[in-house]
Amino acid sequence: MDFLPELASTLLAQMQKPTLAFLIGGMLLAAMSSRLDLPEPVYKLVVMLLLLKVGMSAGISVREAELVALAVPGALAVIAGISIVLLGRMTLVRLRGVSEMDGMATAGLFGAVSASTLAAGMAMLDDVGIAYEGFIGALYPFMDVAALLTAIIMARMAAERRAARGDVAQGGVVAIVGGSGGGQGPIMDWGMIRSILMDTIRSPAISALLLGLGLGLFARPDSVFEGFYEPLFRGLLSILMLMMGFEAWNRLGELRRVAHVYVFYGLFAPLVHGLIGLGMGLIAHELTGFSLGGVVLMAVMAASSSDISGPPTLRGALPEANPSSYIATSTGLGTPVAILSIPLWIALAEAFIGG
Repeated sequence: MDFLPELASTLLAQMQKPTLAFLIGGMLLAAMSSRLDLPEPVYKLVVMLLLLKVGMSAGISVREAELVALAVPGALAVIAGISIVLLGRMTLVRLRGVSEMDGMATAGLFGAVSASTLAAGMAMLDDVGIAYEGFIGALYPFMDVAALLTAIIMARMAAERRAARGDVAQGGVVAIVGGSGGGQGPIMDWGMIRSILMDTIRSPAISALLLGLGLGLFARPDSVFEGFYEPLFRGLLSILMLMMGFEAWNRLGELRRVAHVYVFYGLFAPLVHGLIGLGMGLIAHELTGFSLGGVVLMAVMAASSSDISGPPTLRGALPEANPSSYIATSTGLGTPVAILSIPLWIALAEAFIGG
């Protein structure tokens, strides 16, 4: 019975940390119809600097990491991203009022990773003195790309099956991209997969993260990292959290245009997904000694939904999907819930592993 009071105490303490305070403050300002605004170029610069910092930190740590210590969490991150999308396919997509294309786009966005939420998790762990692997940022692309690829491929294959059924019903001959007709099911279009993969890698978030990772791994950016990026990290993150809170509140209005089940999904999916990530982190802990902080950040990544790399990738790959469904659900509800739930993952990880 001591667990619940300790959990409540941890949650309350974390709610008072600057990261969550700025997020909540932004939501309050938006609720009061404040005209506070951050120019788009400045917002993009803040995000790029944060991702370069996370990437360089990961690259510097990867240089010294053992292959198994990195490979096991990386594989589990891939499994987590794919599992989240498959769970969305079995739940959200089957609910009334949700089209298969919109549902898969939403599941893909929730399976992908939010750079801002990951950065917030790192800052909160630093605040309480919980250590984590420096290479944790290198796990971001594993989960992100796996989820987006899975969602887009499944959505496109479903669209091909519907088109095939329509052609058959009209007496036409079915021709499926990358496969053959004659009633055969759709097979994997490797050209499409390669295109999706390249679009994802070229997205601003993944590009900045991979650049930082490469610099940290193959160059020696330690001096500029410690003299510029590290001191700016918390200040830049506070600005980002403020604006994310502001945008989250404004996006809530868009949810009125789509099925109410998206509201339910946006509120509860991050918690379920975080438990999946927590479980993967605990497996890595048992297999490789993955740290408590690493377990927390695995849960944070799984609970988050992509706010930078995912939306443009999905808009390009699934133009039929309604952005008001997947972007509004993610930004309006998923991101705030994911960030506010970080204290929960800290408390649960400490309960399973011990602080």
